[in-house]
Amino acid sequence: MALPHDSNETSYLLPPNNDDWDRQAIPDFVYGQKDLMAEGIQWPRNAPGVLEALPQSPFDAALCSAWKQRVELGLFRYRLRELQTQILPGAVGFVAQLNVERGVQRRRPQTIKSVRQAFDPEQFNFNKIQPGEVLFRLHREPDLPGTLLQEDILVVINVSPLEWGHVLLVPEPARGLPQRLLPGALRAGIEAVLLSLHPGFRVGFNSLGGLASVNHLHLHGYYLAHRLPVEQAPSEPLDPGGHLHLLQGLPAPGFLFYTRGPGLDLESLICRVCRATDYLTDHEIAHNLFVTRGAPPGKTSPSSALTGVRVILWARKSCFGIKDGEAFNVALCELAGHLPVKTSQDFSSLTEAAAVALIQDCRLPPSQAEEVQAALVALMSQKEQ
Repeated sequence: MALPHDSNETSYLLPPNNDDWDRQAIPDFVYGQKDLMAEGIQWPRNAPGVLEALPQSPFDAALCSAWKQRVELGLFRYRLRELQTQILPGAVGFVAQLNVERGVQRRRPQTIKSVRQAFDPEQFNFNKIQPGEVLFRLHREPDLPGTLLQEDILVVINVSPLEWGHVLLVPEPARGLPQRLLPGALRAGIEAVLLSLHPGFRVGFNSLGGLASVNHLHLHGYYLAHRLPVEQAPSEPLDPGGHLHLLQGLPAPGFLFYTRGPGLDLESLICRVCRATDYLTDHEIAHNLFVTRGAPPGKTSPSSALTGVRVILWARKSCFGIKDGEAFNVALCELAGHLPVKTSQDFSSLTEAAAVALIQDCRLPPSQAEEVQAALVALMSQKEQ
């Protein structure tokens, strides 16, 4: 069982007096190989995937108890209520949720002009957050591969949450890293998914131009009590080694990477994914990434087991800023099939066809998409350094 250095579970909670918050040391959540649960996590057959209906891992308990306390303390921009949710009729299986307050009260995105834009310490960044917004630090034990590349990963509340437990994974904020995916950050995101017993805890990354609103390296993590299309969508292999697959049956086909769990296979996957995102960034191509438990590549069915972790990468048109007139903005969760809708009118009138059209509008032109695919296939043949 993973334990903080102080085994008292309240160590993730803030002291009663807020004058003490900035003096309290950030607690560590320590985990090792045995805490990464690669198998046996499935959706319940006859019960919703709500947190109360499923067992909690130590990671779930730490995150949810600390997150709930921050809600009670009023550290969010709004109090997240149970969100009105519907599965849009149609073949895709979109999960649409009405989240009016996020659309109105979230921080306006920074001015971004390039996928490769440098970090600007004068802009908002995670060194400027309020005391109490940090829940804990992820700390890996030495028995895990890649420990030599250890980074401090802070788990921070997203003050404008999409869903319950919405947090940001922020690697070493004092370094001032721009929003460009790095291996240590991706490893933390995948391992966070493996630390949770909830099949609906997902992690994702938006590049600059892919609707990242803050140019300071971070990933998103949150719970969603619904299956998503990307978990079991079929795919076809793109390279002889079977390392890269093309996800099918979705409005925007994505590049699928898959691992059964921790170990050398996971380290190889991290290397391949970051090789791909480095290519996209260097070529000024916006992208989104989504990490979820899912079925292995190939022909899958609704009954396919969640036997490992799927990492899906989409290369897309750049979009700098928020489109206020749309029902939703297309970023990591929308491409995966989760649609946070901004207004009651749009929520009540949204159809699968309309959602598909909005998502497909973000796809690269066919000639550029083919060029990107060929480049990524070639990159997959390179040996890990």
